[in-house]
Amino acid sequence: MGLRAWLQRLRRVSPSQYTGVSEQSFALPELEQKLGYTFTDSDLLRTALTHRSHVYRAGQERVQSNERLEFLGDSILGLIVNEHLYQSFPERSEGELTKIKSLIVSRTVLGRAAESIDLGRHLILAPGEVDAGGRKRASILSDAFEAVLGAVYLDGGLEPVRRFLSRELLDSLEETLGDHRLANYKSQLQEKIQARLKTPPRYKVHSTSGPDHAKRFVVEVLVRGRVLGKGEGNSKKLAEQRAAREALRTLSDNPDLFPDA
Repeated sequence: MGLRAWLQRLRRVSPSQYTGVSEQSFALPELEQKLGYTFTDSDLLRTALTHRSHVYRAGQERVQSNERLEFLGDSILGLIVNEHLYQSFPERSEGELTKIKSLIVSRTVLGRAAESIDLGRHLILAPGEVDAGGRKRASILSDAFEAVLGAVYLDGGLEPVRRFLSRELLDSLEETLGDHRLANYKSQLQEKIQARLKTPPRYKVHSTSGPDHAKRFVVEVLVRGRVLGKGEGNSKKLAEQRAAREALRTLSDNPDLFPDA
């Protein structure tokens, strides 16, 4: 389906198809004010806010969720962030810029940016997803954030997206880079172990607990069969990061742990 046909299809979505969604979700002027942009086609913004859980519950087609706009917004986000980093850090190598970018566009940072504009309150979710805490879930917030970027781009072009990202994401870049809570401990551990032992660390799920909507993961990180760290979190990625952080502390406290390295 071509872009023009897709947009025409989106415009045929009637407000009645959003039956059962709180009127609070349609406070679009309030959200537009936070975005610093007023939509010509407000259906684009509604689609950007529509999670697949609502689409499934309403018996609509999957293309009426925000997933396609998320796909587009991800590319636009990458372009603008890459451009900013290229201009801001002329002395940094391609590898260093890639690491910085991976932090800026991470689920955690995008989730925080979404929270700063109260995006979760405007999301169109199925009741079950709302009850499960979907309005505050980082994965849903970050995906919706990218979908909104895609919607702004289709409606108004690249410049309003660039202005919004500059204000909400890029102007606080130094603060983000200095936040130790966002450090990529897995990458640090990988580099340290690879340099000393010529072998990568291995991550293993030790246990899981809790219902499907609130899983808890315990992950171990092993080097040469030895457990160096253990971490817990509500996702495997988070548990792995925490395990890697503990492993780095273990290596720092025990510099002779691998004497034959």
